[in-house]
Amino acid sequence: MPQRPGTVAKAVADRLTVLGSLVAIVAMSFAPSPAHAAPFENSMAQRVLACTGCHGKEGRTGPDGYYPRIAGKPAGYLANQLLNFRDGRRHYALMNNLVAPLSDAYLAEIAAHFASLDVAYPPPAPSTLDAGQASRAERLVRDGDAARGIPACMACHGTAMTGVAPFVPGLLGLPRDYLNAQLGAWRSGKRVAQSPDCMHEVAAALSPADVEAVAGWLASRPVPADAKAAPGFDTPPPRACGGVNTIAVSPR
Repeated sequence: MPQRPGTVAKAVADRLTVLGSLVAIVAMSFAPSPAHAAPFENSMAQRVLACTGCHGKEGRTGPDGYYPRIAGKPAGYLANQLLNFRDGRRHYALMNNLVAPLSDAYLAEIAAHFASLDVAYPPPAPSTLDAGQASRAERLVRDGDAARGIPACMACHGTAMTGVAPFVPGLLGLPRDYLNAQLGAWRSGKRVAQSPDCMHEVAAALSPADVEAVAGWLASRPVPADAKAAPGFDTPPPRACGGVNTIAVSPR
C-alpha cells in the first residue's frame, strides 16, 4: 500500500539523521586525538621563568649587557637585592612590580634556587683599555687608593674576585656595561642598599674615569675554573656594610 507523502518525508528525514550520525562517528574515529596539555611542573625552576626571560637561561646573563648573571651568586646577596627592589631602594619598574607582592621567605627561596645553579660562565670580553687605564684599574681592584679612602675591591669581594658567601657577590663574569652602570648608579646615589651603604661610599670616591677603567678591566678578566664564592672573609672587611647579615637564607 502506497505511503502518504507526510509518512515518506518523515522516513527520509529519519534516514538522513541516522546517516548523518554514522558519518560523524566515522569522522571522529579517524580524527587525530587532541594533544594532551603538558603537566604543570610545580617547581621553583618553573616559577622563576619570568626571571630567566631577562637574565638568560638559568640566570647565566642577559644578551644585551645590562642584565647580570645571577646563577651561582651568593644566596644572601641575591636575597638582599630582591629585598632592595621590593622595598624601593633599587629602581627598575619591571623588577619592582615583579617582586612587590612576595614575602621575605619567598624571596629567600628564589635566591637560594639561583645560588644553587652551577653553570658555565661566558668568555670574557676583549679589553678596550689602553695600558694606562688597565694599570689604573688593576691597582684599584687589588690595592685601592688609601689617599682617597678607596679600599681594594678584593678586600670585600675576595682575592679571586668570585665573592664571599653568603652576602658578597663576585665581580668577574659580568658585562662591562652592567658594571659601569651599577658603579655609576652607586656613585650618583641612584642605587641604594641597606644602611650603611658601603658601596655608595666607595663609588662616590671614584672618578668617572675610575669607573670606566674598573668596569672594563673586570669584564675582560677570565673567571677561574670551578669559580665559587669564598666561604668567609680572610680578614675583616674594611667598611661596615648594611648588606651583610641582613636576611637569613636557608641552605639548599
